[in-house]
Amino acid sequence: MLRVLILVAVVVGVALWLLKGRRTGAPPANRADAARKGGAEPAPMVACAHCGVHLPRPDASFDAEGRSYCGEPHRVAGPR
Repeated sequence: MLRVLILVAVVVGVALWLLKGRRTGAPPANRADAARKGGAEPAPMVACAHCGVHLPRPDASFDAEGRSYCGEPHRVAGPR
């Protein structure tokens, strides 16, 4: 009797696992694929002229010459 109960539990577990996989579908391979499928384009990246860290262009601060910076303190400090 115990063997039958274990077999039923395994069959139910496998059935639930298979149904869950069909319901959710395959996830996108990475964030870039998800963004493209959602219609959003990735933001261009720029490097800070002071420390070299890369950040999205909309988040950057720019000086009069057009150089990009990661924040106001680095913009005030200027390029290295």
